[in-house]
Amino acid sequence: MATSATTRGVIFIHSTPRALCAHLEWALGNVLGIKVNLEWVDQPVVNQNVRSELSWTGAPETTERLVTALRAFPHIRFEVTQEPCQGFDGQRYVCTPSLGILRTPMGVYGQAYVEEDKARHAVSTAIAEGKTLTDVLDELLGGPWDRELEPFRNASEAMSVRWLHQVG
Repeated sequence: MATSATTRGVIFIHSTPRALCAHLEWALGNVLGIKVNLEWVDQPVVNQNVRSELSWTGAPETTERLVTALRAFPHIRFEVTQEPCQGFDGQRYVCTPSLGILRTPMGVYGQAYVEEDKARHAVSTAIAEGKTLTDVLDELLGGPWDRELEPFRNASEAMSVRWLHQVG
């Protein structure tokens, strides 16, 4: 269901084989309804890989559509963020080839939070599997994804962010 609310976010493609660049631009452009030409720079963490960033503006449901489009490429590492807007929580999706995808709800000040049902499940999991609650919550909040992506994020500090606005 389409909404009149508007939000914005950032797409971070932390690493992708260079051969996928045009395919990723096409996929993102298809979701955003505009032609996308990203500035690709070498990703020093992985040979023959590049990275890019793109800021976007659109309806809140755009976030899931962007994630779905990027998830079609199993060899890339990416994050998609969405700021909170009227009637919608913010969110962050992270994806790595080894861990898959994780969605984390975000508050108005950028803090991650755990939804009630997931917190209850974390407690049950910790008890049933003999894990510490700290370890289960760390996974729930994306700790393994953040630790895997941190070298890729640090390699990008010189990147500039470009804003593109959804048309139509």
